[in-house]
Amino acid sequence: MNNERLQNLLGAMAGQRLLIVGDYFLDLYLEIDQRLAEPSLETGLDAHQVVARRASPGAAGNVAANARALGAEVMALGVIGDDGNGHDLMRALERRGVVTDALVHSDELLTPTYTKPLLTGVDGQVREMNRLDIKNRRPLPKPIGAELLRRLHALAGEVDGIIVNDQVPEPDHGAITARLRAGLAALGAARPELPITVDSRKRIGLYDQVMLKPNEHETLSALGWAQSDDLARISAAAQALALRTGRVVFCTVGARGCLVCTAEDVLLAPAVPVRGDIDIVGAGDTALAAISTSLCAGATPYEAALVGNLAASVSIRCLGTTGTASPQQIMAAYESWPERP
Repeated sequence: MNNERLQNLLGAMAGQRLLIVGDYFLDLYLEIDQRLAEPSLETGLDAHQVVARRASPGAAGNVAANARALGAEVMALGVIGDDGNGHDLMRALERRGVVTDALVHSDELLTPTYTKPLLTGVDGQVREMNRLDIKNRRPLPKPIGAELLRRLHALAGEVDGIIVNDQVPEPDHGAITARLRAGLAALGAARPELPITVDSRKRIGLYDQVMLKPNEHETLSALGWAQSDDLARISAAAQALALRTGRVVFCTVGARGCLVCTAEDVLLAPAVPVRGDIDIVGAGDTALAAISTSLCAGATPYEAALVGNLAASVSIRCLGTTGTASPQQIMAAYESWPERP
């Protein structure tokens, strides 16, 4: 990697067509001013006063926002509820330029939502209160799963790459059901030239014929191995996943960087050193979007991992919110990297 090569890759990202498949969440931030608290006449408890409200795309929506920040054209494929939170999520995606035509709307489901109250105390300090989660507590209805699979096949021929975000921990409760996983494996086998990259919190070991982007803990768990910080052991686990899937595995290892694993080799793409306060929430989504978009733009897997690390180094500097990284910010991070590879 050098300046010219990175510039070329970043320039080639503009206009790449990506389909982001998975679990679309709404991140809803409520800013509360404790100094304005009023006692409730009914309960006598403090009624917290919300002074501002922010809605942003979470989970697959955050991946989509990150891909858009890199200049890619993005289509969203998932399912949301026919409710107010779904409306807010659609607006938040569309404001970022994400095409939402392929999202399935259902009055049988809730729009998964993470409500995050941020309390400003009497001393002016802000702290995050307990999160309030809304999610579906039963498996995805089979007709909706069938429709998602139909739309996946219909759209796969129109894009340069596919990113899969499998967020919901309960089996078959989110957009990525066993049936859709099988469809992705069939698509990966039929079109090995199409970059399909998957991130999954609980089921990364169940995917086949697609590239994987787990972290070190997910990699070890997928194989039933004990958790370990030993890089050699993590590398062996990631390579075992690469052997199983027949595709590249990008295993992030925190401040150490990203392992790029194939059946034949393991390389470590180093992380970018970052000083000062950081917020790692959403960094994996940023890395996933940057890796996938880089591959669509012609990067080698190692180059893609480096770009993913650069993008993540930008997003973790965004405190109190899920950040993104623009090509200009990635270039600046590279140029300020004192010992860049």
